[in-house]
Amino acid sequence: MGSTSGRIISSTYLVGQFLVSMPGMGDPRFESTVTYMCHHAADGAMGLIVNRPIEDLAFSEILSQLDIKPAQGCDEIRVHRGGPVETSRGFVLHSADYKRDGTLIVTDNIALSATTDILRAIASGEGPTRSLMALGYAGWGEGQLDEEIKRNAWLSVPADADLLFSEDLGTKWSRALGKLGINPAMLSASAGHA
Repeated sequence: MGSTSGRIISSTYLVGQFLVSMPGMGDPRFESTVTYMCHHAADGAMGLIVNRPIEDLAFSEILSQLDIKPAQGCDEIRVHRGGPVETSRGFVLHSADYKRDGTLIVTDNIALSATTDILRAIASGEGPTRSLMALGYAGWGEGQLDEEIKRNAWLSVPADADLLFSEDLGTKWSRALGKLGINPAMLSASAGHA
């Protein structure tokens, strides 16, 4: 991180990390969420919430709307609320063993695709080994995320594929905090300053 004329310049240090919301952050859309960070630069940041399923929408329904014939097992794929921005836009966070035009390589083992090609590949059984479908994303403007981190709204946690793609969504937030040795029961909604 650097500074130019008093303005904070972000680096890419959060790319490939989890952002874990803290109690009392003040935004119910992000309460107890784990967000996987795909982009973090001076112009803003983007990530996908990975522990908020959309209960009334199946992956096979999305395929059907796009006239893609689902293969066996597609009913088991959960669709997540990726965030409050562009909620009708789909994203697939996946293992980097699938790469096509339009695939963003986030880290050595995680990639992001937002084309129907990946949906066709998953439906035909030729997609990535691991994947997570999300509608919408979490986005921050220039300097916004850095300010929220300073206000203790988020904790940065090293991401790992097992937790990222885990089907146990109910405990993903507490397990992410556990990676830092934090017991969620010990967190307070109000932060003190010395």
